[in-house]
Amino acid sequence: MHNATVSELSAALTAGKISSAELTKLFLERIGQLNGVLNAFVTVDAEKSLAQARAADERIARHEGSRLTGIPIAHKDIFCARDWLTTCGSKMLANFVSPYDAHVIERFNAAGCVILGKTNMDEFAMGSSNETSYFGPVKNPWDQTCVPGGSSGGSAAAVAPRRAPPATGTHTGGSIRQPAALTGITGIKPTYGRVSRYGMIAFASSLDQGGVMARSAEDAALLLSEMAGADARDSTCVDMAAEDYTRTLRQPWTPDGSSDRPLQGLRIGLPREHFGEGLAPEVEVAVRAAVAEFEKLGASIVDINLPNSPLSVPAYYVIAPAEASSNLSRFDGVRYGYRAPDYADLLDMYRKTRAQGFGAEVKRRILIGTYVLSHGYYDAYYLQAQRIRRLIAQDFDAAFKCCDLIAGPTSPTVAFKLGAKASDPVQMYLNDIYTIPANLAGLPGMSIPCGFGSGGLPVGLHVVGNYYSEARMLCAASHFQQATDWHTKAPGV
Repeated sequence: MHNATVSELSAALTAGKISSAELTKLFLERIGQLNGVLNAFVTVDAEKSLAQARAADERIARHEGSRLTGIPIAHKDIFCARDWLTTCGSKMLANFVSPYDAHVIERFNAAGCVILGKTNMDEFAMGSSNETSYFGPVKNPWDQTCVPGGSSGGSAAAVAPRRAPPATGTHTGGSIRQPAALTGITGIKPTYGRVSRYGMIAFASSLDQGGVMARSAEDAALLLSEMAGADARDSTCVDMAAEDYTRTLRQPWTPDGSSDRPLQGLRIGLPREHFGEGLAPEVEVAVRAAVAEFEKLGASIVDINLPNSPLSVPAYYVIAPAEASSNLSRFDGVRYGYRAPDYADLLDMYRKTRAQGFGAEVKRRILIGTYVLSHGYYDAYYLQAQRIRRLIAQDFDAAFKCCDLIAGPTSPTVAFKLGAKASDPVQMYLNDIYTIPANLAGLPGMSIPCGFGSGGLPVGLHVVGNYYSEARMLCAASHFQQATDWHTKAPGV
């Protein structure tokens, strides 16, 4: 059962072939066998999980369940969950038990999903390798000497070796798509505002977005259908009706499509800027082979330009730290979270609490953010970065006039060794060079497995769509996965 997809597990639960309690126990046992090695989970509470599973079984017995009732799911530890530790991978929140549920948690709980546990992550989602967590680094299940990507590395390292059927993640610059690529699973970040940020601990509010990580596009569609939707508690959440993304998964792209060429009429843009210096040859080979497979399915390829995309990393690392410095000012030892044990006065408590409670990467970004927002530098840095952000969005607008989807590599390399880039922040930041532009523009994006590189490590194909085109992205990805088997591969941990 651990190798079954979410759709297959749903069918088995409905048919009574297995109970949610049995399924949950199976995954809890698998987590216990491996978590000491991979460090994918921060918190597991079998008693709470099995109680939810038994409640789900009762719903199924009364024929009141939904497609996700009884499905075990892991949640990134950035989502507040009532009566669960919610640490955000930080010493600052190491003992924080949330008194309420995030909107995403509410949605999955209402559907009858079972919380398997909370997954490890880069501290406050700041990192590209899951090495900045207060609870230690997460290891890649394909090679435990390598990183799984970040910041949602714990979720990726739970789904890839079949320790959780799906998992939630969050995305600010590359934090779902990049770890999905490095661990060989499917990860999707929807359009900004499509999923409520209520109860999702903030890093950079104009960039953060919740998403999902799963084995396949079909599973991702099923889960995204549940978590997306309007929420009045988040002013940036778009007031759009919920959509069933599974409805059009197997339909041809146009009425002219056929069973052997279902993507007839699809135009895929390849950005010249994403196939140049810095891209590992092994990654390019796998990505171009995937593009050729799309052509076999009927798609046509269009060369496009995203001329301002090389500026995305410097722009992002002005905007994101600026917003982080503001968002993280609430962690001062007064209201909740860590407080320094010894201090002379209130100001001393602030200083010591933040010095002891935050890790090095978080401090670095707070310092950068405070600097670029300071008097005399706001216009030179923050305002200029926002202008570049607008130019990047305009590049995408122009590109989508001649293509339907944009494809390329998700990450410039396969997973790198633990510690290999820890001392060089700039090299670490460049891991998100292909994913950051979509975040700055607020566009949906996803990564799907498309091959393997050196050391048998996975390669991800990056797909970006226009605003609110998640259904079309998932449709194209699903047809690709019906024609290939990269998404079925699992690490032999």
